[in-house]
Amino acid sequence: MEKNSQTIHALNQLLQGEYMAVDTFNIFISELKNELNRETFQDVQSHHRKNISSLAEYIQNIGGKPHENLGLKGTMADFKIQNQLENKEGDQDVIKKAVEGEIKGINMAEKVLRGNLDSKSRDIAGEILHQDRKSLEQLQSLI
Repeated sequence: MEKNSQTIHALNQLLQGEYMAVDTFNIFISELKNELNRETFQDVQSHHRKNISSLAEYIQNIGGKPHENLGLKGTMADFKIQNQLENKEGDQDVIKKAVEGEIKGINMAEKVLRGNLDSKSRDIAGEILHQDRKSLEQLQSLI
């Protein structure tokens, strides 16, 4: 049971990161002027939404409760992003911030994967890591 609670905790950390990504991408998308950039960001956000669905369902299937509230950490992250974008010079500044965020998400997924996970949990975290890397490439292609 202890191992399962550690797994659920690790997967919930990953889930929180995905929620933060979706929320932050709402801010980014509202700041973008170029239609192609907006469409790319919406595509990346869509992948984060799919990750949320997969993670939340899996956490429930192994007897856990998905943490689906961003809480203070998410609120502070939103405030920080909005503050940083206040003096932006255009889409490139938004894209650079999004790239930074994706790198943080990749680092979180890698940290979770280094933990003590069962094979199914490792597969799910690995798929999220793979998708985050693809999203990073999409964003970097806009720079």
